Amino acid sequence: MSGHSHWASIKHKKGAVDAKKGKAFSKLAKHITSAARGGGGDPDMNLKLKYAIDKARAANMPKDNIERAIKKGTGEIPGEHYEDATYEAIGPGGVAMLIEILTDNRNRTAAEIRKILEIRGGRLGTTNSVAWQFERKGLFLVDAKNCDEDKLMTIALDAGADDMRNDSGIFEIICATEQFEKVKKALFDARIKTETAEISRVPKQYVDLDEHAARKILSLLEELEDHEDVQNVYSNFNLPDTVLAELKASV
Repeated sequence: MSGHSHWASIKHKKGAVDAKKGKAFSKLAKHITSAARGGGGDPDMNLKLKYAIDKARAANMPKDNIERAIKKGTGEIPGEHYEDATYEAIGPGGVAMLIEILTDNRNRTAAEIRKILEIRGGRLGTTNSVAWQFERKGLFLVDAKNCDEDKLMTIALDAGADDMRNDSGIFEIICATEQFEKVKKALFDARIKTETAEISRVPKQYVDLDEHAARKILSLLEELEDHEDVQNVYSNFNLPDTVLAELKASV
């Protein structure tokens, strides 16, 4: 886990600003609708829906929006049918990328994602060309201003977390997916607020980038994440100190 790019924490801070502007709500609603359609509208019986609702609440999505999205998924009110897919891609500097999408038109979305990649110096990969470079893990982000590091580490590790680090003023906790609910409950019981609590894709290794490649990959990520059908983009790069400092100053 060494050589982390700090991108998860910076991305979180940028995402918090976007959520306040309402930019994230349509994507969150789409995720909830898809989860409810696939496994029913009861979050106690549908873990995917539970995670989607938790993520929406963390972004301060209104309760009415959440309930409406669930009803669209269960068919109580009319709604679109979404299908999910994960595209594997290679970005500037050889960066591995996993792009998770939800769409009502897979052919259209695939063409649009391919075009974005090609314009920004990337390309789509074949099946399992980069997926093997990522592990599915539980991820928690906690603002370092809100808790004591030693206390947080003790609680997290006792609950089964694998690792914790201070990443640009955000404590990042990683755990196995099987330990996710246990770690989440331990943090909740200790009244520790999590900025993010989700099942994520964590890279096994990282690619070191120079300034030119770093700026290209950040531009590509920004455009991908702005696409209405893109839910998540996971990547495995280290930023040079100069670019990292600029990003920290901008959020």
